[in-house]
Amino acid sequence: MNDRYEHLLRKSRDAKRGGRDAWGVQSTGEKVAVALVLNRADWLAEIDYTIPEAIERTGADWVAIIPQVAHQLSGEK
Repeated sequence: MNDRYEHLLRKSRDAKRGGRDAWGVQSTGEKVAVALVLNRADWLAEIDYTIPEAIERTGADWVAIIPQVAHQLSGEK
């Protein structure tokens, strides 16, 4: 695992546990990536992003790790 993976995992875990309030204090870039990880199109809409815009904003390097982070989180309680 690399630093990017760990960062996204930590931010996603925070938002999964803390909900919208925990997500709301993240940077815009973090919000976009975390919303993709958590499959929260409603959160993306709140910050006026479509899914394609979110993917573009997040960038290929980060998008590549989103499925892995989502899979890891799905196995956690």
